[in-house]
Amino acid sequence: MALGPERRAGPGLVARLLLRHLASRATGRAHVPRSLEGIRRLLDRPCFPQRLSGLPLRRVLHLRVPGATELRPARLYIPHGRVRGAVLFMHGGGFVHCGLNSHHGICCRLARASGAAVLSYDYRLAPEHRFPAAIEDCRAALDWLAGEAWRWGGRVAVAGDSAGGNLAAVLALLARDGGGPDLAMQLLYYPSLYGARDVPSRQTYGHGYMLTTRLLEWYAQQYVRTPDDLRNPLVAPIFAPSLSGVAPAVIVPAECDPLHDEGTGYAEALRAAGVPATVRCYPGTIHGYLNLYSIMPWGKAAIRFGGRQLRAAFAGRSISRTAFGVQGQS
Repeated sequence: MALGPERRAGPGLVARLLLRHLASRATGRAHVPRSLEGIRRLLDRPCFPQRLSGLPLRRVLHLRVPGATELRPARLYIPHGRVRGAVLFMHGGGFVHCGLNSHHGICCRLARASGAAVLSYDYRLAPEHRFPAAIEDCRAALDWLAGEAWRWGGRVAVAGDSAGGNLAAVLALLARDGGGPDLAMQLLYYPSLYGARDVPSRQTYGHGYMLTTRLLEWYAQQYVRTPDDLRNPLVAPIFAPSLSGVAPAVIVPAECDPLHDEGTGYAEALRAAGVPATVRCYPGTIHGYLNLYSIMPWGKAAIRFGGRQLRAAFAGRSISRTAFGVQGQS
């Protein structure tokens, strides 16, 4: 369901305060990193103390996991109790920044909510490593995790936010086509899925809501090799000739986000192909709100919701069929 200009929603109170603060910094003399390394250092920070985030878990293991060309850093989050299922989680950041630190708290909470082992993976970043490097790394990590999943019952799922949601959806396509394990679920938080195909929300929320259309274009320029890549299903899964047979999907878009209609539109396309797809959208949310879960209650709710859906999938139960639209329940 597209949110056209006539249905323009506004961000919630906390989001409005955050956007106002960022706008004031942009017009003031705040320091802005001028290098890609500076941006990465700034944005690969947790929103909550890492030690405290890990306290409710049994263990957090620092690993090196296979990538396409080398062993890559990863963290494995093991919750208390009986652990059922394994989740490969891929962080967002436009394929350019963020990493294990920025998404540490999210993965801690997701492991606790799902009762599954969650592997957060540090794939190679653009522009040094353009498409399809990140996919190749994540595919190797998924193969490794599938080989270890017997420890937790054997079932595997993929999850990610933003660019990580894109990678999760791509892995679901590859797994269906024989390039990976039989996935229990794909969990996509405000994913980028449409590439060159336009959607109304890119105009409705293209300026003033954290992520802008101009920034989206910049990320694409860093990631793809040629404009034609933006129609490749491994960059934009909506261009896949068929979506039939991919893993059931749970999609959690942000309401005030240029990518909103990509998430809801992809769910509609999945359902049309006979794939179970659930959408849960929390009111007033902006892109990246999971990383702000310590100050945005909907961030915690979205992680809990995704965790419950993973728990159900690993237990062999059908994912819930929440109706399209904005949901106020947690």
